[in-house]
Amino acid sequence: MTRKEWGSIRENGCGKLNDFTPRVLKGIKEKGVSHVWFTGVIRHATTTDYSHYGIPRNHPEVIKGRAGSPYAIVDYYDIDPDLAVDVSKRMAEFEALVQRCHKTGLKVIIDFVPNHVAREYHSIMRPPGVRDLGEDDDNSKGFSKDNNFYYCVGEELHVPNTLNKILEKDAEESSASTKQPLMPYYEFPAKATGNDRFDSWPGVNDWYETVKLNYGVDYCDAGGRSTHFHPIPDTWKKMLDILLFWQSKGVDGFRCDMAEMVPVEFWNWVIPRVREKNKNLLFIGEVYNPGLYDAFVKSGFSYLYDKVGMYDTMRNAICGGDTAEITRRWQETDYLGNHLLYFLENHDEQRIASDFFAGEARKGLPGFVVSVMMQKNPFMLYAGQEYGERGMDKEGFSGIDGRTTIFDYWAISSLNGEGKELAATHTLPKKHWTNRSWTLNQVYTRVLKLARTEKCVSDGEFFDLMYVNNNTGRFDPHHEYAFLRKFNEELLLVVANFSGEMHNDAVVIPGHAFEYLGIMEQTVDAVELLTGEWMTVKLKADEPVEMTVEPYNVKIFKFELKEMEEDKIVLNEHHKDEFPPAHTAEHLLNQTMVRMFGCERSHNAHIERKKSKMSFVVDHKPSRQEEKEIEKRMNELIAADLPVTFDFVDRDHLPEGIDASRLPDDVSDTIRIVRIGDYDVCPCIGRHVRSTSQIGRFEMLGTNWDEITKTFRVRFKIVQ
Repeated sequence: MTRKEWGSIRENGCGKLNDFTPRVLKGIKEKGVSHVWFTGVIRHATTTDYSHYGIPRNHPEVIKGRAGSPYAIVDYYDIDPDLAVDVSKRMAEFEALVQRCHKTGLKVIIDFVPNHVAREYHSIMRPPGVRDLGEDDDNSKGFSKDNNFYYCVGEELHVPNTLNKILEKDAEESSASTKQPLMPYYEFPAKATGNDRFDSWPGVNDWYETVKLNYGVDYCDAGGRSTHFHPIPDTWKKMLDILLFWQSKGVDGFRCDMAEMVPVEFWNWVIPRVREKNKNLLFIGEVYNPGLYDAFVKSGFSYLYDKVGMYDTMRNAICGGDTAEITRRWQETDYLGNHLLYFLENHDEQRIASDFFAGEARKGLPGFVVSVMMQKNPFMLYAGQEYGERGMDKEGFSGIDGRTTIFDYWAISSLNGEGKELAATHTLPKKHWTNRSWTLNQVYTRVLKLARTEKCVSDGEFFDLMYVNNNTGRFDPHHEYAFLRKFNEELLLVVANFSGEMHNDAVVIPGHAFEYLGIMEQTVDAVELLTGEWMTVKLKADEPVEMTVEPYNVKIFKFELKEMEEDKIVLNEHHKDEFPPAHTAEHLLNQTMVRMFGCERSHNAHIERKKSKMSFVVDHKPSRQEEKEIEKRMNELIAADLPVTFDFVDRDHLPEGIDASRLPDDVSDTIRIVRIGDYDVCPCIGRHVRSTSQIGRFEMLGTNWDEITKTFRVRFKIVQ
């Protein structure tokens, strides 16, 4: 196999679906992978001639590179012939791949490209009775709800002059063999371009090889963007059919390309319908605007790309930026729970080891470990990342840009030769490595496996340690990042060094962490999970844990804690199996009702993980508008990210405003006071979140009114 610049598929070859043998898939699974995202599966525009298989040829003027963009689909119902050993049996080869993945224990994700298609879209494999995209369009109208495309009425398309001389020569030679000259690409009337270019002159930096699909949004009406969703637009129905078609092939999820360029109303409509046969079907959305995150999660997306949030922040930290920003980023989106997908590489982004990013793969290791282990969010690994792929090849259309090309026939070095063998067999080079000098692949594999097997990571609580280690002098808060993960009696302490300097750290674990996570002060042995080192640690509130962290490295210490002794953590008997977010919301709701209605705090509360209820005595039945205002104020308080703090006072010196008569008779002499910013103060012995943004979203489930007792009961849940 060669790697010739601008090489054809005959010269440079192409990976095949059949290359994913049971042995290769087993090696992938053994890395700790749960799902495999196969890109470019659906047939897209390419310069390779498959006309002898009955596949229409595509014009090179509207193709990027020789291989073409896998996001310029020409037939939503077909498998790309480049990926098949036997082109005539390409769908059977894909179906067999899905079966092999499932047999191995892996789930399959493919691309769904809903925003745009190739200029020469034409399905030859659509099922009987299915109308093709654009087949029934009225191209005399720039916009019609019933059209699948947008048109530049009366205008011919002007394609930018980007045709490479090699491609032009190939096309001329091919045409000469059939006695037909190469004619310029002709499109009239011009269709709008995929990146929302609604004229006939797309530029070289536009997605000129694609056309925009029409979901009932008129982008060019006189009053601005208007929507026409009733009755259901034709494009919605065609896209539903396409999703159901691929679901019937056994795929387990869709990575939805540029999902935010398609109206959220469509996703609200289509996702429940596709999930009727498989409620666990994944939808992963490429959404870059954080302001849209909440709407797209509510529409049914399993995960959204967190590109402009965590990816940009982590990349900046890897390149020498401030690691303190990591805390701010997760706090901004914590209300979404684990609905954000973390990653450090993909086909759109530059490789970590490239000259355009970090220059060395090992510099990305701290960011990788933090991304995988910090929260419960899934992590996406891009093939070759675990071997330090540099992406610095000059492939052809892509050029040297630090990315792995999607437009050219190419073999990346990290997965070719030795790298390919490592990927297939999950073996390591014979070179001896010390316990502190691991190969990149082995560290990646170890960390991914830990994320799957350690309950602290998959199911445990997270506690950010940055705020308490900001000015200790024994920790670098701008180039290191530290946090805890806790599940039952297991505790992980993770410290990542993003700098090129050795750090002799003393990481403080605050008393708040002991209270929040339910940790008893103790002396315990700890094992470092990457190297196997052991050390004895005194876990004590507000005291440091000492360690050495090498440059661009991470320490992951696991503590097997002693069983909690009740008198070590509580001041009074307390039998609630509390859910800290809901319990903190209880405080906010109490104060909100006091301020809105002048009533007392709840006299009857049942706070649980799935749903909660609280009762208040008020002077009138709250109106529906007042009920909505309660929910609105609660979510505003949550979004305000008010700090949750506590201190201890004796019962004879309670802060002003606290009613001592509401304390239990057997209360201890020392009272713990919980404060939520300047909004609420209340004695409490329960567990709470650290700030209100960690609560999630407050949703009222309903209310009841008892006219005789003037009791207003609120039922609510916390959505994370």
